[in-house]
Amino acid sequence: MEPLYQQTHKHVHEIQSHMGRLETADKQALHLENEIQASIDQIFSQLERLEILSSKEPPHKRQNAKLRVDQLKYDVQHLQTALRNFQHRRYAREQQERQREELLSRTFTTNGTQKKILDIANMLGLSNTVMRLIEKRAFQDKYFMIGGMLLTCVVMFLVVQYLT
Repeated sequence: MEPLYQQTHKHVHEIQSHMGRLETADKQALHLENEIQASIDQIFSQLERLEILSSKEPPHKRQNAKLRVDQLKYDVQHLQTALRNFQHRRYAREQQERQREELLSRTFTTNGTQKKILDIANMLGLSNTVMRLIEKRAFQDKYFMIGGMLLTCVVMFLVVQYLT
């Protein structure tokens, strides 16, 4: 059991050093992540063998052997969690970069509501002639509205003049 324990313990420390390099690696991060995950999986299989071997130890050594195996198991679970957290952060960062690139690649038009109305009308199947008639009518309606407002003001002025 002791050689396997020493080998596994050494392997855990190697993974810890790889995790430190993972934070600084840019292009090789995915390759290094896969390598670390494969090592962690290998350690889990070694830990299963160590648990079996620790239960076969003599009674006066068994408790100590199980504690050592449990400590290794805890360390490996901690490494597994750290790797998952790193992968989650990398994924979130990549997603933010994609969204940023998407926003930067968009072209924003500021031609106003008339352009939007024309687009909607074209979608509805209205012809250009009908659209020009609608625009001309809107222009004429604006003058009718202004004339009506002036006429109303004149009538109100005359009513106030004659009633007072």
